Order: sequence, then structure tokens, then C-alpha cells
Amino acid sequence: MHPLLLYPLYLILPYTILTLLLFALSPLYPPLSFPARCLSAYFSLIICAIYGLLLSLLLRLTGHHRLAQHLTARAFATTMSLTTAVSMRILSGETHLTTSRPCVIIANHQSELDVLLLARIFPPYCSVTAKASLARVPFLGWFMALSGTVFIDRGNSRSARQAFSGAAEEMLQHRQSVFIFPEGTRSYARGPELGAFKKGAFHLAVQAQVDVVPVVCANYWGLLGAKEWRFRAGEIPVRVLEPVSTKGMGVEDVEGLCERVRGSMLEVLREVGETREGRVVAGKGV
Repeated sequence: MHPLLLYPLYLILPYTILTLLLFALSPLYPPLSFPARCLSAYFSLIICAIYGLLLSLLLRLTGHHRLAQHLTARAFATTMSLTTAVSMRILSGETHLTTSRPCVIIANHQSELDVLLLARIFPPYCSVTAKASLARVPFLGWFMALSGTVFIDRGNSRSARQAFSGAAEEMLQHRQSVFIFPEGTRSYARGPELGAFKKGAFHLAVQAQVDVVPVVCANYWGLLGAKEWRFRAGEIPVRVLEPVSTKGMGVEDVEGLCERVRGSMLEVLREVGETREGRVVAGKGV
């Protein structure tokens, strides 16, 4: 075998052995499941980012690159389920993700594990928005750029407005949906909480006159707590809410729309937290 082909094996083999060893020891010392699942999750992310990059290049040649993020997301959801035993289950409303196309899909943002939420709900012909700095990340950033991600420079409001304006035009021209976390940052919430919503997603929906489709992921602090070194296996419940129309709305309606959607999401977040599945992943028991 060529020496260049052996180099990845030199990295993968000890990585795999360490991960399996940590999993094997975790029944004796449960906190070891945290680094074990983190290593598994990073491995899954890297492998799927490389897969997504190659897939995006291939689909670019055939003119179907707008499917790259959906196909890569599905691969990541499956890989994560196999390597970490953590998965997301949509309890209701999954058809809203495709029947409302194009639309602006939004969801609550709890932690880094939300990349799995994205992978589970991501419909065909949808793209994410991301901070501009991610475009420079090897493999992941390259994949995002090739597959049609809308990069937002948060430090430059004019650049952000231009990006959203371009996104609205692309949504209508190609019937392409967009996914946004309206909280803008991870909350690391220990209960059914929502941070304040930024209005960018709602400005985009109103500008394009498309529906807003809210997605609510149950609080999963009982499965993942970085400070507590806790990362357990489990199935996290998710609900997709009814689409909210923006037909006929203008800029003056954005604030009210934002508040109304946030209120409905918070109500459902609390409801799903009281279900059997929600109590388990929140660490409250059954």
C-alpha cells in the first residue's frame, strides 16, 4: 500500500481504539461516556463533511447541488445514531417541512448537538445560514460553500442585509427553503427555555412572502451536559409546528410576527418537556 494511504490509518486506528476503550470503561465510570461520544460525534462530523464535499462537487457537475445538504444531513443523522446511540424523533408535523416549500425553517438552539437536529429535519432543497467565519473551516466550510449556504457577516449589518436580500431572491427563484436558528447562539438551557429571538429570519420570510415553519426540540440537558461531563444515549423528541403565513405582511409586522412565533414555540417546548420522552431526555425521570 502506498505510504500516503497509510497516514490516515495511523490517525484513525488509535482514535478508534481510544473511543472504543472509553465506551468499554464507561459502565464502570459513567463520565467516560462523555469523551467517548464526543470523539464519536467528531468522527461522524468529519467523515460526513468529507462525504458532503465530494457529493457537492459531483452534484455541481450535474446541476443538483441544492440537494447536497439534504443528502449529507441524512447521512450524518444515520452515522450519529450508529456511533453515539443518540437520535432525534419527530413526533408530529414532519410533512410541513416539505409541503410549505419554499419556507423559512426555524428551531430552538441548545448546544452543539443541534447539528443532529438539523440532520434529522433537513428537507430537500434547503440550505442553512451560517456565520461567515465558518466558510474558512477545512472540509466543513468548503462543503457549505459548494452546497449553497448563505454566509452572514454578523459584524457587518450591511453585509447581512445584502445576504438576506440575496437569500430571498434565491428562495423564490429556485423554490429553496432556508434554515435559521433565531436565537443566534446556543442557550445551553437546563430547562424548557428560549432566548430572545433575532428578527433576521422573520425579515427574510416577510421579504420573500413565504411561510415560517417553527421546529421545537425538547430540552435534552439530561442527555448532554458538558460541565457535568454527561453525554448519554437517548432519543430526543421533536415537534414541527403549523406553518405561519407572512402573506401581505410588511416590515412593520416583523416584530409582532417574531413575538407570536416565539410564544407558540415556548408553549410547545414546555408541553413536550412534560411528555414521557421529554422528561427522560431532560433528566427528570419518567
